[in-house]
Amino acid sequence: MAGDAILLVAFGGPERPEDIRPFLAEVLRGRRVSPERVDEVAHHYELIGGRSPLNELTFRQATALGEVLRARGDDRAVYVGMRNWKPWIADTLAAMADAGVREAVTVLLSAHATEASRERYLESLEAGRARLGDRAPALRFVAPWFVHPGFLDAAAARAAEALATLPAARRADATLVFTGHSVPTPMAAASPYVEELTASSRAVAERLGHRRWQVAWQSRSGRPEDPWLEPDVNDALRALAAAGARDAVVVPIGFVCDHVEVLYDLDVEARATAAALGLGFARAATVNDHPEFIAALADVIREASG
Repeated sequence: MAGDAILLVAFGGPERPEDIRPFLAEVLRGRRVSPERVDEVAHHYELIGGRSPLNELTFRQATALGEVLRARGDDRAVYVGMRNWKPWIADTLAAMADAGVREAVTVLLSAHATEASRERYLESLEAGRARLGDRAPALRFVAPWFVHPGFLDAAAARAAEALATLPAARRADATLVFTGHSVPTPMAAASPYVEELTASSRAVAERLGHRRWQVAWQSRSGRPEDPWLEPDVNDALRALAAAGARDAVVVPIGFVCDHVEVLYDLDVEARATAAALGLGFARAATVNDHPEFIAALADVIREASG
């Protein structure tokens, strides 16, 4: 079996109020962002409890994955490395090297590929390996899993749970609004990001037998004059209301953990937009540690292990 350990790689997030500013400084390193925008985003974290659950949820995913692997006769250790917070990718790679790991099957915990969700993580991994020299574990990456049945089943289950919160007579006519993080249009054009996210969305809608669905984008940042993927989810909600829709169910298919983009940008901001429009609103949970998603990760890890 190729690979003597498993490595899950995620974005990272602040775990305490005092982590928020240092975390944002790390995320925004090298980018020109106004102090006012930093204050605004810091306040978003404050509004969701002064922390992000992303780290906790990623470790729950790792724990559940280890249990599934052991049940399948695979006792490899599962490590977690974060690109923007502790445990830093470089520190995790060093701990793996100290434990004698020579090769790790690696999962980037983002289903859809773009520079922001692939290349930047690969750069961080390579930088961490470079610090270790000959001790660095080799990395073997899993195949794309944006249409893996287990991932889609988990996302469909989460969407069904959200749909079930609407009045029964209105569920069939509700629009599923699948969202992913907006990125600059040149970045999107240089990757399969839009196509992959749309494919995931279509497959989930088909699983639910739901004919009303669309893709929208959320959480854009950067300069207002730069083109980013559209429509923004808030604009999508306005268009639905203008067309006479009664309900929208937002499905954050582009995220595998609930964190600030979900808990503030959707639960606070998008929900407020819908309320102002008189539009019924429900938000599906991300897959988090749904058993079908964890089983999907175990599947792709087994396939990459040979």
